Amino acid sequence: MLKLENVNLFYGEIQALWNLSLEVKEGQIVALLGANAAGKSSTINAISGLEKAQSGRITFFGKEIQKLDPHEIVEEGIIQVPEGRKLFNYMSIEENLELGAYSKRAKKDYKKNLRMVYDLFPILEERKKQFAGEMSGGQQQMCAIGRGLMANPKLLIIDELSLGLAPILVQKLLKALVEINKTGLTILLVEQNVQQSLAISKEAFVLENGRLALSGEASKLINEPHLKKAYLGM
Repeated sequence: MLKLENVNLFYGEIQALWNLSLEVKEGQIVALLGANAAGKSSTINAISGLEKAQSGRITFFGKEIQKLDPHEIVEEGIIQVPEGRKLFNYMSIEENLELGAYSKRAKKDYKKNLRMVYDLFPILEERKKQFAGEMSGGQQQMCAIGRGLMANPKLLIIDELSLGLAPILVQKLLKALVEINKTGLTILLVEQNVQQSLAISKEAFVLENGRLALSGEASKLINEPHLKKAYLGM
């Protein structure tokens, strides 16, 4: 579905990604893991067109996308739920969700997708007229995921799902991702929370200093000695 081949990305003279290659298969939950400054955000921003790779190829269903603008990549079906949620705090929950359906390909399924979001997160329907900034952190993350779903994605990229949230809320959101994935939607989960991410993922990629350090089946990586030492403190 998605393929990165020898991607190099720079910020000025600072290299953030080094010959990065990875694949995301359709219908899976795939984890992209690593510590702070490992290159996770640079990777997904290159995929989304927010940053331009200086070399290498990025293909989506066989089509090269590394030179497309972000809005063109959205039309292809790649949607990113950003770190920190980035909601419009002084707009209602409903208005934030409506903005997710801005693209041409999303507008035709607006009502169907809105019903899906409300069924998945009933609290959003109950409080749809409330300002997003008045919601709790967990509810705001639900809204951010819902806004992503309103865009009718083929691939949903979620950046730091667990950031700033209590463990019980993280568990609830991870269960929601599993339910979303059961509909056939492919999810790329970008996380520092290694153990919980691996628990729901089919495959995983681990970055260190902009390079691919480990990759493979998530269930096997969780017992990888290097991963346990570096990220789980075991």
